[in-house]
Amino acid sequence: MKVTQYTTRLSLIGLAVALSACSVIEESKIDYKSAKKASTLEVPPDLTQLTKDTRYSAAPDRSVSAVALQAGQAQVPTIERAAPLQVGDVQIMRDGDKRWLVVDRPADQLWEPTREFWLDHGFNLSQEKADLGIIETDWAENRAKLPQDIIRSTLGKVFDSLYSTSERDRFRTRLERRTDGKTEIYITHRGMEEVYSNSNKDSTIWQPRAADPELETEFLRRLMIKLGTTEEQSRALVAADKTTVASSAAASAQITTVNGQPAVQLDEPFDRAWRRVGVALDRTGFTVEDRDRSKGVYFVRYVAPNANMETKKGWFSGWFSSKPENKPGQYQITVRSEGNKTQVTVLDDKGQPEKQAAQRIVRVIADDLK
Repeated sequence: MKVTQYTTRLSLIGLAVALSACSVIEESKIDYKSAKKASTLEVPPDLTQLTKDTRYSAAPDRSVSAVALQAGQAQVPTIERAAPLQVGDVQIMRDGDKRWLVVDRPADQLWEPTREFWLDHGFNLSQEKADLGIIETDWAENRAKLPQDIIRSTLGKVFDSLYSTSERDRFRTRLERRTDGKTEIYITHRGMEEVYSNSNKDSTIWQPRAADPELETEFLRRLMIKLGTTEEQSRALVAADKTTVASSAAASAQITTVNGQPAVQLDEPFDRAWRRVGVALDRTGFTVEDRDRSKGVYFVRYVAPNANMETKKGWFSGWFSSKPENKPGQYQITVRSEGNKTQVTVLDDKGQPEKQAAQRIVRVIADDLK
């Protein structure tokens, strides 16, 4: 009889723990833990940064109509390119599937809160470039995606490293100063997934997966809270943003030829093309070392994100490795407009037409812009 009562109690406890775990994962889909605590080899191979004495490039002023948030609902935006929604000095902007914040504070005041934001969410930081306004996290695992059963709830506390998902994420935050004293904040996502490399399923490789705009939006929403909005206000802003009339569809990105060189042609003016190209570079693994908006140039380093990536066999295949011979190259990505059309081309580090990697880089940028 005692044994039966004990078994019943144990079953009820297990059921309660399981239900509790389900409740937790329903309330929060994000629970990141950095893939490593110390500096080791990464996937994909990271891009060596150059130390440069530079400043945030000034983003253009924008003449847009502010849309008041009243009773949790937003008016229909009166502009085509972006629809702002605001609480206090924080706006969320939208252009197609891309969203960003505009904060009425100088970038210097936003740097430390933004840095703390990522640390608070369990990330290690692999890049902190205050002169460029760029913060990039290390590769991290979303622990909320782990199965929340009774076994993991019990053993996971002791042997947490035995549990792993097949996905890793990293995020880049870019702060850009505007000439009106405000700051634009962009968050972009890059993802990797582990897949079997052969039919025997005895080894795996890591390969890129598509950027997740909804995940970017969720972190923007949480950053709003860090910057002073309430949980309810941030949720209302994002909900209202999703119900607004969508901005004009993203202009098509076509690969063409300019003076014998491959190029991406966008059927849109410079302001929008400059912003879209910047987000595309962040999402696809370019390291922006400098930018000059007045000349329409991004100075970048790039290496193919899926080149020379492999993992160890067995249970611990989550450890990342890379080969040092996969060296990044330096390039200039130019954005030039004529009327309502813009062309994106690739130059080498000396500003001359790039011959070897231009076609591949143009394809990477065009695929993301599409």
